[in-house]
Amino acid sequence: MQHSIKILSLSVLSVMLMACGNPIKSQHHLAAEVAMPVPLAMPSHVGDSARKMIAPASYIAMPAPEAQVSPYNTEKYQKNEVNAVFSVADQAVSTFSIDVDTGSYSNTRRYLNDGRLPPVDAIRAEEMMNYFDYHYPQPNSIHPFSVSTETVDSPWKERAKLIKIAIQAKDLNTKQLPPANLVFLVDVSGSMNADDKLPLVKQTLRVLTEQLRAQDKVTIITYANGEKLVLEPTSGAQKDKILSVINALQAGGATAGEQAIQLAYKQAEKVFMKNGINRILLATDGDFNVGITDFNTLKGMVAEKRKSGISLTTLGYGTGNYNEQLMEQLADAGDGHYSYIDNKNEAKKVVQRQLSSTLATVAQDVKIQVEFNPATVKEYRLVGYENRMLKQEDFNNDKVDAGDIGAGHNVTALYEIIPVGQQGWLNDSRYQAATKTTAAQKSEYAYVNLRYKLPNQENSILLSQAVQAGSKPLAQANNDTRFAIAVAAYAQQLKGGQYNGAMGWDQIIQLAQQSAKPDAYQLREEFVDLAKIAKSLSAKKD
Repeated sequence: MQHSIKILSLSVLSVMLMACGNPIKSQHHLAAEVAMPVPLAMPSHVGDSARKMIAPASYIAMPAPEAQVSPYNTEKYQKNEVNAVFSVADQAVSTFSIDVDTGSYSNTRRYLNDGRLPPVDAIRAEEMMNYFDYHYPQPNSIHPFSVSTETVDSPWKERAKLIKIAIQAKDLNTKQLPPANLVFLVDVSGSMNADDKLPLVKQTLRVLTEQLRAQDKVTIITYANGEKLVLEPTSGAQKDKILSVINALQAGGATAGEQAIQLAYKQAEKVFMKNGINRILLATDGDFNVGITDFNTLKGMVAEKRKSGISLTTLGYGTGNYNEQLMEQLADAGDGHYSYIDNKNEAKKVVQRQLSSTLATVAQDVKIQVEFNPATVKEYRLVGYENRMLKQEDFNNDKVDAGDIGAGHNVTALYEIIPVGQQGWLNDSRYQAATKTTAAQKSEYAYVNLRYKLPNQENSILLSQAVQAGSKPLAQANNDTRFAIAVAAYAQQLKGGQYNGAMGWDQIIQLAQQSAKPDAYQLREEFVDLAKIAKSLSAKKD
């Protein structure tokens, strides 16, 4: 006589999963994945005794969990070491890929608002700085973006300087955007059954749908135990039809993401728009546990698919089992960008106010290479961009992939330098030869080179300009520069403050407050509040 299991305790299920050779998930995650009545599938390698414990026809019925932080946190972050200091005499050239991701900032905000300091590997200074809008000069040449620099006295180390490199891409309003072929790839597995996951995904997609035009096409694919095409390519004019599909999405089942990604690319290829926007938007917590789950395999697959002209943007959600490493790296491999959506306002920021930058690319494979002048600069370090570093020879190699810039994006990079003759971070070499220099050679700190490709082009274009020697006091810098430095210091402080010197939380908060205007959407004001929370949490003793 067969028995049907109606309720199974998490502890018993955990033991069974351990016996099957599967990693034990958090209780929050397990409860989510069995929140809806679904057949309990057992792996093929499980013995008969285990199968008899749970018959194939058995069901698990458990109440959906409330959104909460699991005591068994399984979130995944890429190891993120702080950039080293380099001697110009040993290595005068620094090369890295541009980055317009912002997920680290909003993910960190989620931690702080929950009353917790984020893991240090969740902190990426470049994504903190690039989260904000800056009023950089608009492009006025044949290039799709402008490049400007400003050098100020560093607040972190005495007699050091900070060189800010600012990039501003040309903007496009919605009417100017080329037609878009969009595939919404939505994770509806059980792990998405929480208030900060699928409901927020649906909110995000509703906001995006409202921006669509008649010439745009939307396809919706869901995946859990299997992938499903729930909306054939549909004109943006049919908003009610699109919204009805979005509103009907429900969570339940395991997470099999690899086949779903394959299907998304196939669907995007069917209605590929030449000279248009062809993009997949993957909305998930990144917790793939069925099919190909190997990180490098998934990343390699997406990197190969980007050659078809279809990009992949990732929208991350949730807590407890969130796989941030996968989300950030898949977007990087897919020529898209990564955002973390922690609330409705962030959804509006990413897919409403920043629609053109989210969808339309104006420059691809953008690389920056800075050559420091040994006559004026002794040492340097790059703030952030740790997982975007490139080899020197990669700069001129058009086969090497790099980051893309969307319409309206602005990008900020900071180098801290030690001028010649000043004490730096490194010990002076006993045998370092003094070099004779001319006055002309002493007029520059560095030479900035950028390489980029126009969309769908194979050959790169070079853009260069010098960074003049000399600096201004930090108090005389413009508000954007001072605020970017405050954000960079915030990121450094959250990673331990190794290079912040005497600049602590009070000084970071003060600098941010002094440079918080203009602030059209109160994002800088919110930043000040987050810095205050971080200060209070940092002061707590376990």
